[in-house]
Amino acid sequence: MTTNQNKIQVPVDPLTLGELITLQQATEYAGLEKGTLHNYAKSGRIKAKKIGLYWVTTKAVIDEYIGSRKTRRPPKKALEK
Repeated sequence: MTTNQNKIQVPVDPLTLGELITLQQATEYAGLEKGTLHNYAKSGRIKAKKIGLYWVTTKAVIDEYIGSRKTRRPPKKALEK
């Protein structure tokens, strides 16, 4: 029996994957409203942290959030186009 079978997988913090971006940059990347992402960050719906005056996250977090929405309705902004 090898010891590899007993390895414990530690969850990876998405904020450590990639470069930190501001919520303003995240809104431009995702095509969502800044207020929406700000509310999601404050409520914990997306993984983000506040550094000084700015909320920051990563593109990996935004990609994960967008991927989780694929089965739901698209944002209003996308419907208006």
